[in-house]
Amino acid sequence: MTRDTSAPTTPGASTPATIAQVATAAGVSRATVSRVMNGRATVAPVIAERVRQAVRDLDYTPSTVARSLSLGRTNTVALVVPDLANPMFQQVLRGVTQAAAVDGYRVLVADSAENVDEERLLAIEARMRCDALVLCAPRMPIAQLTELLPRVSPTVVINRDLGALAAPALSIDYASGIKGLMAHLLSLGHTRFLFLGGPEQSASNQERIEGLSEIAASHPAITIDTVTCGAAIEDGYAAAEAVLSNGATAVLAFNDLVAVGLLGRLAELEVPVPARVSVTGFDDIQFARFATPSLTTMSVPQMELGRQAWAQLRELLEGGQPEHAVFFRPRLEVRSSTGPVPDAVGPVLGA
Repeated sequence: MTRDTSAPTTPGASTPATIAQVATAAGVSRATVSRVMNGRATVAPVIAERVRQAVRDLDYTPSTVARSLSLGRTNTVALVVPDLANPMFQQVLRGVTQAAAVDGYRVLVADSAENVDEERLLAIEARMRCDALVLCAPRMPIAQLTELLPRVSPTVVINRDLGALAAPALSIDYASGIKGLMAHLLSLGHTRFLFLGGPEQSASNQERIEGLSEIAASHPAITIDTVTCGAAIEDGYAAAEAVLSNGATAVLAFNDLVAVGLLGRLAELEVPVPARVSVTGFDDIQFARFATPSLTTMSVPQMELGRQAWAQLRELLEGGQPEHAVFFRPRLEVRSSTGPVPDAVGPVLGA
């Protein structure tokens, strides 16, 4: 006759304890254990304490998946961004993540890589896996966004003015921001400007262009040209020759990344900034002040955008109705990349 000499299985040793073992140890049903673990007030205090003691004795850890299924929620939300390499979106993500963590939620992130079709699919798939969704700077046309939002509700949108759409949105006043940069440059005597435009599908790019158009209409003696550029640091680097051949004395880059890329290439070409040309950015990402020279820009409250997005999303999850439209006005940060208009104005390539 053989005898089993293996050590008995002990909950908390090699095999995690189960809810059934907790129920047995406490002398209650599994449903009662579940109610205690979920904080329900329908269990008598003496019994609830017996369950909690069994949980401690067995070192029981509830299954997150099982708990999500029983409660009908995952305690996760998704954030869809157009370009996670952009430090601005990274800071927004930090704001959402830190605020959500306080309330016991985790954040999943998806990068659409500036692809409108991918953005829509990611939003739908992410919402199927999470309790709610944050769309950050969505690139899709307003008609597609109008069709999408009811399908992925509850949703909060960052960096996009939704107009009459009934969804919470947090927006930056890009038109007033670009006007603020122009006012600063005009005060320095500049009259020839070049705007390095961002992605054509970007709503914030269009808002900047509209703001520049208003400035041009009210200042007929100035010239504002536009070159389609992009949103990445490489785009700014590649635009340097176009900037110099244009002859503008002041350049307004779509964002700080583009501006920093431009500054890097101008340094390689030994073009002094701001003595030959002034350069501005937008967003005030973390390393804007450490650029050479330090970058004049419009500061956007990036982490606060994320925190406020979570506050609105939490209110939606709790059945509330948050304010639909919240606008943030950027703040001018004057640094070393802007200066008075140079005496000689004209193209320098080929000189």
